[in-house]
Amino acid sequence: MLERLNEAMARIEDDLEGEVDVKVLARIAGTSEYHLRRMFSALAGIPLSEYVRRRRLTKAANEVLSGQKSLLDIAVKWGYGSNEAFARAFKAMHKIGPQEARASKKALQSQQILTFRLVVEGSTSMEYRVVEKDAFRVVGRGTRVPLVHLGMNPAIVEFVKGIGMPVLDRMKQLSDGEPAGMLALTFNQEGVEEGDMLDYFQGVVTSQEAPGDMETLEVPKNTWAVFTASGPYPETIQYMWRDVYTQWFPSNSYESVEGPSMLRTQIDGDQATAELWIPVTS
Repeated sequence: MLERLNEAMARIEDDLEGEVDVKVLARIAGTSEYHLRRMFSALAGIPLSEYVRRRRLTKAANEVLSGQKSLLDIAVKWGYGSNEAFARAFKAMHKIGPQEARASKKALQSQQILTFRLVVEGSTSMEYRVVEKDAFRVVGRGTRVPLVHLGMNPAIVEFVKGIGMPVLDRMKQLSDGEPAGMLALTFNQEGVEEGDMLDYFQGVVTSQEAPGDMETLEVPKNTWAVFTASGPYPETIQYMWRDVYTQWFPSNSYESVEGPSMLRTQIDGDQATAELWIPVTS
């Protein structure tokens, strides 16, 4: 998988001056566009589109400093319709405008070409199982929250607190399916950077209709990879997400597909046991 991903990285370099087609990259990598974007984001720490943007601005910076082309010619070559748009993007990455950079010859930022390799660490193991599950209903409440990589997510804490214990207790009583108990579902994530937005849904799997003060989320039939982990809360859960995408997927024949991921957590003091469900295909 990683060898083919590196072939896709080489294709990005070939296409930087034109259109970088994610469909072509996914075909080279032997996977879907969705999984390619999720895999790249987990491995690189930035979205694929941001990597392409930074590689173009790195190339553009070299031409700015060389002084051989006009700034407008450089802007147009790297996909910007005006000097102003180019200057804004250039300054956002390099912390200095192109005209000032050319005049001062200051050192600029550089996005290096990425290549990937799998580092095998034998000190940890990941428990998982694969489950085939028919379509099901989740009843609860949802909102949109910013992504937080480490520590508690204040927006989620406030949202759950706002639901209130009486409603949460009634919600738990509706649970009659697998996975049992209270679940946190996340989906429609716009990126992997801190603060990027995603949908969050707190609810339970049930065959019953939603009460008037709750919402319904219909989840289609899927194959699910189910991971379990125990340890300090909330770090164990966040590290589990990271390890699934940076270690498990590159080592297995499965790839993620669009749909909500589900997390069931049992907390005991500062310790937690977590079960993470991710929709996959092979």
